[in-house]
Amino acid sequence: MGTRSRIALGVVVKNFRRLAKHPWIGAKLATLQGEKWLFNLLYPRAQTGEANKIRQLSFRITDLCNLRCHTCGQWGDQGFLHGQNLRDLKRNEVSLDRYLEVLRDLTRHGHHPFVYLWGGEPMLYEGSLQLIEAAAALKLPTAIATNGTRVAAAAERLVQAPMFLLQLSIDGPDATLHNQARPGVGGAGNFADIQAALAAVGEARRARGSTLPLIASLTTISQANFRHLVDIYEAFRDKVDLFVFYLSWWIDAARCQAHEADFRRRFGFTPVRPRGWVGGWKPDDYRELNRQLEAVVARSRPGTAPAVTLIPSITGEDNLRAYYTDHGNYFGFKQCISIFQAVEVNSNGDLSPCRDYHDYVVGNIKEATITELWNSPAYRKFRQSLATEGLMPVCSRCCGLMGY
Repeated sequence: MGTRSRIALGVVVKNFRRLAKHPWIGAKLATLQGEKWLFNLLYPRAQTGEANKIRQLSFRITDLCNLRCHTCGQWGDQGFLHGQNLRDLKRNEVSLDRYLEVLRDLTRHGHHPFVYLWGGEPMLYEGSLQLIEAAAALKLPTAIATNGTRVAAAAERLVQAPMFLLQLSIDGPDATLHNQARPGVGGAGNFADIQAALAAVGEARRARGSTLPLIASLTTISQANFRHLVDIYEAFRDKVDLFVFYLSWWIDAARCQAHEADFRRRFGFTPVRPRGWVGGWKPDDYRELNRQLEAVVARSRPGTAPAVTLIPSITGEDNLRAYYTDHGNYFGFKQCISIFQAVEVNSNGDLSPCRDYHDYVVGNIKEATITELWNSPAYRKFRQSLATEGLMPVCSRCCGLMGY
């Protein structure tokens, strides 16, 4: 079967009380994870490329971002969005009305997925709050990955909706380290936005007696912060419900070139997105990184401590060194499940099977519904390729394979 990404047991146990009032969310989480485990039984003919229900709908609702995080493949050091015209990116965004039509069409056709909003910075999309509220009204659990911009001002609406999961990117225990890893455009600091967001959402939850949204700290491990993971945990343990530590997704130049050749052979054109993820974002002390990871996991074990999940779940000095230096090591991940469960929609409406490397486009939701595209010939061709020919070179460091 190979390795499957999973929701850590500690996350489930420690947040059971918060989700107990919303059993429909818990049921969806169980269905999602169960389908991953039983994939080969449920998809005995995966090579046909035919998919069943949509379990997650990811809207990358805007390319605009007010940060230039070093480890980001979009606006980071080598990001594929560099040189793009901001006005054009904004002009090409999908309208709120169209998003709402697409959501209603999904539910009419029996799809009731989790909705995941990201960017860019998703809160810079002017209709983000209305989209969250509409999805929640349709009983579609909604999550957002945000750098905290505008969250404080929106806290009451996020709690009232309710939003299912608020994921805040936190890359340092203090302003100095966080802002170094996530510099703002023009030198603006972002750490204050994080603090304000946590305070406002926490207060709104208490005021309404609500258990949602769950609040998660997302930390992308980098050269700047890998010695400070315990510090991040301690700085925010009384403000968040769970901690997620990413080893960071990146590839080296050789892997990128191998992927371009393989992709061109399969699909007839050269991809451009992987160039944004070429980097060298690795620690220089794997023993210390492993010590930090083991320490945060240990601190999360007491019953009252916030849970920790590692994505991908890799520890051990040798394994960590291999993750960052041997990009041909898939760590047991042999199948891409997400292309049979999750839909990735880009800010301009392009629908792609692949989250991080979305060069392959099956259509556009401005012109067709997701239900029309979900099992279209183009979508099935992509699934067939991965199911019969195996994973592609960049898949070894992709959220869709190892983090979904």
